Amino acid sequence: MNRSATIQARIDPSTKKKAQRIFDKLNISMSEAISLFLTQVSLTKGIPFDIKIPNELTEETMLKSENGEELHQVSDTEKLFEELNN
Repeated sequence: MNRSATIQARIDPSTKKKAQRIFDKLNISMSEAISLFLTQVSLTKGIPFDIKIPNELTEETMLKSENGEELHQVSDTEKLFEELNN
């Protein structure tokens, strides 16, 4: 995809700084975030989504899951659905 268009925007420095901190935590650049947003606006024909940093509990749970901690396993899909229906 050709990335030669330039966008200039005047943003309150405090707002920019706060957003940059969040993008740093999400490991994306300001340009990537703007590109992501504009692509989704185009695809959904509206404001498309919220991107938020997970709260402490969600972040802790995700880390545990990634590390294979406190996972629940079942032997097959039938057992899974049986447990989900109880």
